[in-house]
Amino acid sequence: MNGKLIVIEGLDGSGKNTQAEKLFTYLKDAGKNVRKVSFPNYSSQSSALVNMYLAGEFGSTADSVNPYAASSFYAVDRYASYKTTWGDFYNEGGIIIADRYTTSNAIHQCSKLPKRKWSSFLEWLFEYEYKYMGIPEPDCVIYLKVSPEVSQKLLAKRYSNDENKKDIHERDLDYLHRSSNAADYCADRLGWNVVECSADGEMRSVEDIFADIAAIIS
Repeated sequence: MNGKLIVIEGLDGSGKNTQAEKLFTYLKDAGKNVRKVSFPNYSSQSSALVNMYLAGEFGSTADSVNPYAASSFYAVDRYASYKTTWGDFYNEGGIIIADRYTTSNAIHQCSKLPKRKWSSFLEWLFEYEYKYMGIPEPDCVIYLKVSPEVSQKLLAKRYSNDENKKDIHERDLDYLHRSSNAADYCADRLGWNVVECSADGEMRSVEDIFADIAAIIS
């Protein structure tokens, strides 16, 4: 009696948490049995390796850690969250809204590899997390597409233009461009629902973006 898993995905600064919260409220108000989870789960010890990685303790750039090792950091955090926080709720028929998921590994770790290796990496990743680790596959992935340039504007606003507050992903514009290209590939290959969130170098309104998300869900 599995429930449903809806993933809100996107680059840094794309508004994932805001839209996940709005979707949670929307479904709850509709009388649905729903919970929201976020990854990485920074409130849990299971995110320790993720924190070390993003802080640059394994190297000063994202490419300092190979995609298989980095994927494992995030996958273990998801496994721990599933086993201790939301697995029973999901398996009893509940709806889970996830702010990021395995799909983030697909985007951010593919970007470290040449494109000819993306297909084989995705096969490894999904078998690793969904089959061997045993966490559920998403029923729906909504990709909030924002250009890296707009993403950087939003991050600058979030951190009051203090570059020192950014992690090794957020401060690397070349890496964000590569991740954006990987995300477009994944969305096309894997059938994600794409919501265009920026136009003419600016973000669309939160309400307009959510209207597109609600239409997808309905």
